[in-house]
Amino acid sequence: MNNDNKGQPAPQQITFLPQHGHYRNLRVYQVTEIIYDITFYFAHHYLSKGDRTVDQMVQSARSGKQNIAEGNQAAATSGETEIKLTNVAKASLEELLDDYEDYLRVRHLPQWNNQHPRYEKMRAYARSEKIKQEYAQKIQLMNDEEIANLCITLIHQAIYMLYKLLVTMQDRFVREGGIKERMYQSRVSYRKNQSNQSDQSDQNNQSNQNNQSNQNNQSNRNNQKS
Repeated sequence: MNNDNKGQPAPQQITFLPQHGHYRNLRVYQVTEIIYDITFYFAHHYLSKGDRTVDQMVQSARSGKQNIAEGNQAAATSGETEIKLTNVAKASLEELLDDYEDYLRVRHLPQWNNQHPRYEKMRAYARSEKIKQEYAQKIQLMNDEEIANLCITLIHQAIYMLYKLLVTMQDRFVREGGIKERMYQSRVSYRKNQSNQSDQSDQNNQSNQNNQSNQNNQSNRNNQKS
């Protein structure tokens, strides 16, 4: 049995594919899913049938959600694609934000700001966990002004989270590089590890040969004395 590598640390596992959590666990994805559902309800209940804005708003909401999912899935093999799709998601939500603000403005409905008596309560509700379980039933009891302002609040939160996510992605890309760089570095590390193992094996073999030679010399000297 060969014990040359006994006591040597196991070779480090080399990987160039980053580990990412599932996109459904991302808070920003969960918020955009709520935005999509509310927008689908809003557009079909408060906009005229045949109005192109219906499709535009629903598609913008869907794009915000789907591009987060696709960007997260692409992250393992392409940081560039992840950043690009996440930025598309952000741009889509900004477009949707304009549509909601336009809806309120042309109908002379107020857009709630920090001076509005219901603003802080709405903002806190939009950030709460219970909105996930309640929004589908809640919006059926709300009017168009309330729904629009709720969605505007959610969109602002999602855009902010996407901005922070993009900063994190950019920093990671600067530190780690793209997939080709990681593949190259992994290959270099593998070859270096193989070379070190080969050198260690040669040293062990040479040491064994020297030990055997010393044992043979000692045995010959013992025989000559006898």
